[in-house]
Amino acid sequence: MTTTAELMLDGYGRVKEAVHEVLDGLDESALTVRLDPDANTIAWLIWHLTRVQDDHVAAVAGTEQVWATQGWADRFALPFDRAAIGYGHTSDEVGQVTGVSPETLAGYYDDVHAATVAYVQGLGDADLDRVIDTRWDPPVTLGVRLVSVISDDLQHVGQAAFLRGVIERS
Repeated sequence: MTTTAELMLDGYGRVKEAVHEVLDGLDESALTVRLDPDANTIAWLIWHLTRVQDDHVAAVAGTEQVWATQGWADRFALPFDRAAIGYGHTSDEVGQVTGVSPETLAGYYDDVHAATVAYVQGLGDADLDRVIDTRWDPPVTLGVRLVSVISDDLQHVGQAAFLRGVIERS
C-alpha cells in the first residue's frame, strides 16, 4: 500500500525531473531572456520555486534553509535580503536574477529536494493533519502546505518550460 508521504515524494520527484528538463543543455544566456520587459525569466522562475520550497519546507520541518546552511545565498550573490523568496518581486527585481548557470540552479534545487525528501519520508498520515497556519479559514494543515508547494512549483516550472520552448523556436 502506498502511503501519503510516498505520494508527496512522487510529486516532489516530478518537480525535480521537470526542473532538470528545463535546465538540461540550456544556454546560460537563455536563462535571462524576457518575452516582454516585465516577463519572468527562466532563472527567476527556477530560483523562486526553489526558494519557496526551501523556505516552506524548512519552516514546517523546524530546520534552517538550505539557502543559508549550504552556501547557496553566497553562490548566487543576489542583491536581495537573504530571506527573499521572490514573492512580490517587481519586474526590476526579477531582472536581477542573473549571473547564475543552469548547473547552479539545478544544484540548489537538488539540495532543497534532498532536504524535502529527508523531511517528508519521515511523515505519517497523522502528521499531515497538524495545523501549521491559523491565519486562514480553514486553518492550513501540514499536508495542505506540502501539496501547495508542489502545486506552486509545478506551475512555475511549467512556465519555465514554456519559455524555453519559445526561446528555442526563436
